[in-house]
Amino acid sequence: MFEITERPLELQPLIDAVASPEAGAIVTFQGTVRAHSRGQEIQFLEYEAHQPMAERVLREIGEQAARAWGARVAIAHRLGRMAVGETSVLIAVSAPHRREAFAACQQVIDRIKELLPVWKREFSVSGSWWVEGDRVVDVREVGGDSR
Repeated sequence: MFEITERPLELQPLIDAVASPEAGAIVTFQGTVRAHSRGQEIQFLEYEAHQPMAERVLREIGEQAARAWGARVAIAHRLGRMAVGETSVLIAVSAPHRREAFAACQQVIDRIKELLPVWKREFSVSGSWWVEGDRVVDVREVGGDSR
């Protein structure tokens, strides 16, 4: 299961997708919108993507981790506007042992941050900016924009 969606994310379907009798461990990761970034109080985020391309890359990331660690992987990433505290990405990984499950999950989130063509824009009271990885790539003041 590899999904890019505008709907709120649910963890249980991902767990169900990776569960198997051979799995001795299921590890999950939930990425949420945090309240502060770059010294600013965040009001909300917006994620954008070309959905078919992003889903293809998400599948490649998941399949690479599955092969490398003998694991089963499911990933969902959300698009659109998200408030502080909402979930933006979910990962579920199962493997025969916990070490492999944790390692595969770590690989998946690291590769998502490096490769996934999903663009994030952070909005604060003083403006908004596009973020790529850990760096701001474009700053635009939003002024009275009340999105």
